[in-house]
Amino acid sequence: MGKSRLEAFSDGVLAIIITIMVLEMKAPHDADINALRPLLPVFLSYLLSFVYLGIYWNNHHHMLHSVQDVSGGILWANLHLLFWLSLVPFATAWMGENNFAAAPTALYGLNLSLAAIAYLILQRTIIARQGRASLLAVAVGRDVKGKLSFTLNIIAIAATTVAPWIAWTLYVAVALIWLIPDRRIERTLVARIEPKQER
Repeated sequence: MGKSRLEAFSDGVLAIIITIMVLEMKAPHDADINALRPLLPVFLSYLLSFVYLGIYWNNHHHMLHSVQDVSGGILWANLHLLFWLSLVPFATAWMGENNFAAAPTALYGLNLSLAAIAYLILQRTIIARQGRASLLAVAVGRDVKGKLSFTLNIIAIAATTVAPWIAWTLYVAVALIWLIPDRRIERTLVARIEPKQER
């Protein structure tokens, strides 16, 4: 089965998720610039979530670029990832509306962690389908970056019991780790193509 429908559906869902998130930001009724001040936590939450969704969209695109064909298992693993990403607007709104209080900030981190697990499951499902010598398997390698970011998210969730700002800082740090698009697949693809062209 081809991958075009999977890509189109995933892109559409992510676009809807971002749209829902921005609609949660309500304009103040007052025309004074100071009326925007209470919206700052909501905006910062939106900004962070927008960056995270952009990271997922970018890396999902690169990962699917390596896919030759799609199985039923890949379809379900992809839906599993989209499920957790679809909850990002709720977690974002709750955290922003409550000024990064402990419980909403912890739930936000849990949502990010479950999305990361779902992404890993999708990655492993694709590798299982295409083999250990596949482009994705070679590109991912030991996935140190993925393991580090997941560990930081777990530490952030625990940190909400001490100071939610520590968790917020760690969420931003994880986003910064992934902000530069993951080039492992591109590098592996180029490395495989160049020797063939030299022949």
